[in-house]
Amino acid sequence: MKIGVRAENKNEWEARTPMVPDDVRQLEAQGLSIVVQSSRQRAYTDDEFESAGLEVRKDINNCRLIFGLKEIPIEKLQPQKIYFVFAHVVKGQDYNMSMLKRMMELGVTLVDYERIVDAQNRRLIFFGRHAGIAGMINSLWALGQRFAVESCPNPLEGIRQARTYENLVQARQAIRVVAEEINKTGFPTAMHPLIVGFAGYGNVSRGAQEIFNLLSFKEIRPQQLAKISRDTGLARNVMYKVIFKEEHIVQSREKSRSFNLQEYFKFGSEKYKNAFDRYLDHLTLLINGNYWDARFPRILTLETCRNLWAGDRKPKLRVIGDISCDINGSIQCTVKPSYPDNPVYVYHPDTGEVSDGFSGHGPVIMAVEILPAEIPRESSTYFSGVLKRYIPDITAADWDSDFSEIRLPPEIKRAVILFRGQLTPDYRYIHTYL
Repeated sequence: MKIGVRAENKNEWEARTPMVPDDVRQLEAQGLSIVVQSSRQRAYTDDEFESAGLEVRKDINNCRLIFGLKEIPIEKLQPQKIYFVFAHVVKGQDYNMSMLKRMMELGVTLVDYERIVDAQNRRLIFFGRHAGIAGMINSLWALGQRFAVESCPNPLEGIRQARTYENLVQARQAIRVVAEEINKTGFPTAMHPLIVGFAGYGNVSRGAQEIFNLLSFKEIRPQQLAKISRDTGLARNVMYKVIFKEEHIVQSREKSRSFNLQEYFKFGSEKYKNAFDRYLDHLTLLINGNYWDARFPRILTLETCRNLWAGDRKPKLRVIGDISCDINGSIQCTVKPSYPDNPVYVYHPDTGEVSDGFSGHGPVIMAVEILPAEIPRESSTYFSGVLKRYIPDITAADWDSDFSEIRLPPEIKRAVILFRGQLTPDYRYIHTYL
């Protein structure tokens, strides 16, 4: 089975690739046949693939098995192909239903990386850590710029947007330089004490904390937050980190009932309600790395936004780094995605409108929907290294057999959304969104 590595063309900023030259070469050494589609915007250039002795072509139409990353434009879909992509359809996302319909009409087999999970439903192939890394760099940059437009010069102004660094090594070094400046000069009064809250503790949060931990900080518990935020006598060269788990974000609707994680996952908003408002006005920067869907309470609602910024009120919270980027989701004031060329906007709670940039009466929202693309080489290398382990078994499978009989690694078979144009048993519920 001939394999194609697709050139990404959903937008001009997508420079990642699902396979990097070294891994393609290793797979070909095992007897696999791989063609790389030519691309002018990919972080790994055509020359790098060709220098590794690999085949690069303008089109990959003769390949049956195609590995990409982002959704495929409808006009680019071809019949009877097997596509591996991040499909974004399992929640019934309206914006991708037309793509799914066309795939069904064309008899396409669709495998979604997001659903490559183990027996405990833990994702195995992902960009979460790299989204967290890029999102944290951008959020620190946005925080520095927000205070700067408020006429408050500060050390964080030395941090740039993630995509402007040549690589992640350079970005880390720049943040270490800022950390040294903070140690020497501290933060101005208007920023002190500076508290960063992390909603979530998975791969996204861990990636974000990798960057934050390059700075001088002290970790505190949510219960300490109110006291710390009012203590102006604290050392000015230290930031504060607080990690919020589900038990801090929600509470049972029954006052006498304590939090139960499994019950929360099972019943969501039916038995639990938001309890996060009590923390919001103590945070300077909120990083959201939580998975969310409509079954669960939001972390920040539009009503809470209106209350926080009512009239001339100026809360402590300046920036929200919404790395999860669920539109109108957990952070309800994330009303649109942003992109690397225009990565932040201010949400104005009084009108519900947004304005690009850092100025305005409301929170700055950093909601770049393709954050790993801002550090494309590092994120591609990691992703490719995980994906290549599965490719020999994927190519060895008999894709012409019935779905019930096809021999695939179970984690891959769980991710098959469409099989020759038909929704597989685990995903038939998507019919309701069509």
